[in-house]
Amino acid sequence: MFSPRSLAVVGASDSPRKWGNWLARGALLGEHRREVHLVNRRGGEILGRPSFRSLHDLPSAPELVVIALPDDVLEAAVEEALTAGARAIVVISAADDQDAASARRDRALAERVRGAGAVLLGPNCLGVVDTEQELVLTSNPLPAGSIGLISQSGNLALELGMLADEAGLGFSRFASLGNQADLDAAALLRDFAQHDATRLVALYIEDFRDGREFARAAGEVLAAGKPVLLLAVASGPATTRAVRSHTGALASDDAAIDAACRAAGIERVSTATELIDAAQALLRAALPRGRRVAVLSDGGGHGSIAAALCARSGLQVPELGERTSARLRAALGARAGVLNPVDLAGAAERDLHTFDRTAELLLGSGEVDAVLLTGYFGGYEQYGEELAREELLAASRLGEAAVAANRPVLVHTIHASAPAVAALREAGVAVYPAIERAVWALARLAEVGEARPDGVAGLPDSAPAGALPEPAPAGALPEPAPAGALPEPAPAGARPADAYEHARLLLAGGGITFVAQRTVRGLDEALDAADEIGYPVALKALGLLHKSDAGGVLLGLADAAALERSFGELQARVRPARCSVEAMAPLQEGVELLIGARWDARFGPVVLAGAGGVYAEILADTAVALAPIDDQEALLLLRSLRCAPLLTGARGRRLLHIDAAARALAALSRVAAEHPEIAEIEINPLLVTGDGAVGLDARLVGAADQT
Repeated sequence: MFSPRSLAVVGASDSPRKWGNWLARGALLGEHRREVHLVNRRGGEILGRPSFRSLHDLPSAPELVVIALPDDVLEAAVEEALTAGARAIVVISAADDQDAASARRDRALAERVRGAGAVLLGPNCLGVVDTEQELVLTSNPLPAGSIGLISQSGNLALELGMLADEAGLGFSRFASLGNQADLDAAALLRDFAQHDATRLVALYIEDFRDGREFARAAGEVLAAGKPVLLLAVASGPATTRAVRSHTGALASDDAAIDAACRAAGIERVSTATELIDAAQALLRAALPRGRRVAVLSDGGGHGSIAAALCARSGLQVPELGERTSARLRAALGARAGVLNPVDLAGAAERDLHTFDRTAELLLGSGEVDAVLLTGYFGGYEQYGEELAREELLAASRLGEAAVAANRPVLVHTIHASAPAVAALREAGVAVYPAIERAVWALARLAEVGEARPDGVAGLPDSAPAGALPEPAPAGALPEPAPAGALPEPAPAGARPADAYEHARLLLAGGGITFVAQRTVRGLDEALDAADEIGYPVALKALGLLHKSDAGGVLLGLADAAALERSFGELQARVRPARCSVEAMAPLQEGVELLIGARWDARFGPVVLAGAGGVYAEILADTAVALAPIDDQEALLLLRSLRCAPLLTGARGRRLLHIDAAARALAALSRVAAEHPEIAEIEINPLLVTGDGAVGLDARLVGAADQT
């Protein structure tokens, strides 16, 4: 598909209004490298070259056929391409309505193509590009470079092309996914992993198909030493599914994508601009060893803004030590700011090499991990040829200093189109036209540096050094486990009380501890249960999602009189068919967490941990991972929460049993992975104390119960 020895454009046209014209023009750009045949059923001359009425009229079999015909003749055109000997088919054509009928047609086309030993890209795609092979089969050319691009949106790919060109970047290969009837993102990722001219892979995805297979393929790209950037939107059937638990509401489709990205080592971005900004940093800058940044400016305003943005982005702008400050003062003069930010204060106007010498001094000081240059650099060429030559040389030396120090130098300039900016980029320096974009890119670089095994960046405040296990290698994704010897989940359509009992039984069988509990139907059963469990007890109405909000939970019932009074109140308020009498847990001694899992339509089982209790959805302090996870991965997840310091003894608090909470979380993830018939399952709250972790409430929703 990317390096054919011969190709044919079916539907070629002389009309500049038609796809067949645009594709034919692109195909002919590589005519000196391969046979190019133009096919139109009317025959005649197209773009000054003779055309053929049929693929069967060609002098030799075309390896690649690109089809730009009305959708109603697509099936016949694909059949003709296969019988003519095509090995790859790119289908631009699209059905007017992307409905169930068109989906069935696409599946049939894919089966026919694969059955013939060929591959199909599309339908409904923009085409393919391989700049090294001079293959251009799209409506518009793309700039050449080292980014492999896979996109489900044609127009977004064209926007990325323009943004990349502005940044001095380009593409080694491009494939438009379209409907993914045959070739999908995972297949293309594996191909790009082996493509020498591709140094980084960027994707825009709307439908992941098999999300875990996609992430595994991305892991193979990363294993080949190539970063992967993903611009994705949450879509598909799961986005419209009604959720019936806290977990279902909090572990969204978007969170599942984030979990897959973390598991595979993919860098996720939110916009086309962010994608190109991140690509530029990853392709041109070394990874920082920490978050300490020296801000270097040739004006106080830019330096102050950059320092503030760094602090807001989690980067540090430390005050420089006396020795470094003294060296800067000697080099720059009395007017300069030398503590950080470093303000050249006009020194560059006397000698433009002040930029590269100062950057070199800062990079070699041992006090910073990166240099951020901001301001006017690039504009000095306006003042004459001599300054223009000096600025170009300073740009080259800035790049040399960054390479020699193996530390990143990022530049923001108000003269983004200046010749010196192009020289900076050629020297391997990432340059941005807005300071906020430069700071954002540097912060992302720092995150990537922290994730690399050889990084020495500090751990988050909530995780003391040495207390965290090593993360799993990139691409090592968890597999849903085979069904084990656990109790069966609640049957579809079971009453809510039964679902509660089944959830507890299932999770207890998986190794999770719950408080003693009895399900009761009337007051006499409730009194007997309390006598058996022992006072004080809690009384809960079963069958409610938000029990506390509905007044369905009564706590600390110290004796039979209190239980009898509370049972009457509960019946008057919510009239539950069944209630649960439970042993009172020491709530004042612990922290309430929410742990749960749900089955995502694209990524399979997804496990969630977060702040629990009645404020779970309000606080939305959660972390998500692909299930199943082991105890160490569960510990990492818990330590990533904002509420983690409450578990680890912050500010003199009692140290709680976070390891027990991690074991419960890992156990729940295994239960979810072993039972795909469970749509959602959760424990809320899981009470974590100094002695262990115990479940106080559980909920299960079967897949058949989802609407």
